[in-house]
Amino acid sequence: MQKRLTNSEKRDVEVLLHPATNLAAHQVNGPLILDRGEGIYVYDSQGNRYIEGLAGLWCTSLGYGNKELIEAATEQMSRLSFTHLFGSKSHEPAIELAEKLKAIVPTPASKIFFTSSGSEANDTQIKLAWYYNNARGKPEKKKIIGRMRGYHGVTIGASSLTGLPIYHADFDVPLPGFLHADCPYYYRDAELGETEADFATRMANNLEAMIEREDPNTIAAFIAEPVQGAGGVILPPETYFEKVQAILKKHDIAMIADEVICGFGRTGNMFGSETYDIQPDSITMAKAITSAYMPLGAITVTEPVFEALVSESKKLGLFAHGFTYSGHPVASAVAVKTLEIYERINIVGHVRSMSPIFLGRLNALADHPLVGNARGVGLIGALELVRDKKTKESFAPSDGVGAKAVAIAQEEGLLCRAVGGDNIGLCPPLVIEGAEINVMFDALSKTLDRTAHWVEKELGIKLGS
Repeated sequence: MQKRLTNSEKRDVEVLLHPATNLAAHQVNGPLILDRGEGIYVYDSQGNRYIEGLAGLWCTSLGYGNKELIEAATEQMSRLSFTHLFGSKSHEPAIELAEKLKAIVPTPASKIFFTSSGSEANDTQIKLAWYYNNARGKPEKKKIIGRMRGYHGVTIGASSLTGLPIYHADFDVPLPGFLHADCPYYYRDAELGETEADFATRMANNLEAMIEREDPNTIAAFIAEPVQGAGGVILPPETYFEKVQAILKKHDIAMIADEVICGFGRTGNMFGSETYDIQPDSITMAKAITSAYMPLGAITVTEPVFEALVSESKKLGLFAHGFTYSGHPVASAVAVKTLEIYERINIVGHVRSMSPIFLGRLNALADHPLVGNARGVGLIGALELVRDKKTKESFAPSDGVGAKAVAIAQEEGLLCRAVGGDNIGLCPPLVIEGAEINVMFDALSKTLDRTAHWVEKELGIKLGS
């Protein structure tokens, strides 16, 4: 029976094109219209309350209704609602934010470049890699390696870095010159008896074989998320980044850490690079940089790259890259306040204190007959739903098990997301407390039981043990 849509839902269906949505299903079912938020909760237009179990889109780290961030935005709008950074213009919020970021990023940074999103930031990473190699007389060194299941955005360049086929299909991407190395997905791809360290060695060897096959003199950079979020919350196996970075250094290939999801405390350190001992040449940031209260992204720029930009600017007349909203004063002011709050409340310490509760409840669900693998770090995790626990057999995509679980979770008062297949991703606001974590997992446990019942009754699948 077709759902009876409210007036607002009908209006939505008539006028909005929704990103990352099954548009055919949306025409029938309409949207969940959210009306307000408070703390870790959001409320829909009917007054129903939900735990925001994915912090929006991995981003609302300080939760909803933070008065300090609202006041920071209001004050800056009243003082200087807009100016730009083009043609040597500047403003105090952008300067202060760049100073604060330089002080906390785990890599030497000469300058900070601002964008409005992670996609724009990763597009900038691509352009600077090309520009830099032209400037230093290596015009052939242009290819960039991402990873299968990696996610770096959906602009033409960023989606070429992304390694999820659904983001490529019928869009005619990736563009030429973009390569994709193996995803270090230990649960799925390790050979029988292979340790994490051995698996990491094989992944690194495969990467080096790709580099040598393509010719290292043609490869500019390698980009990786510390934890692959949208690909299924894939954690790197032991020693993986250590081995990968040695290969990159050997072949003069820049390491770009995409910290859009992992940055600003999510993994139990300020950056995921610190959690996994990554020494990147550049870092991409967005999302929690403002707790998602304003759109903002950023990248770090090393001194050698900046010197090349200066040289090219002198030769060409200007550095011909930038966005209208690069370093937007309101977004910058909100980001400055966000970083102040992180420091004052010791967000990293809070994540570390909540992580044992979060991971304990997450890992306990590994015994559920529907769950093949539970994995997480800090306050990010996923449950991989499988047809058979012993064989790791997945459900067919047409079964729609992940989507069904997410729909049931919503009925149970929890918003989460199926990522990278039937992986139920969890990434609550970083300010979540222990009691709230338990409420979240109580809802998730009920969701799994109901989903398992649906699988057996409606799909006729007997779950393996």
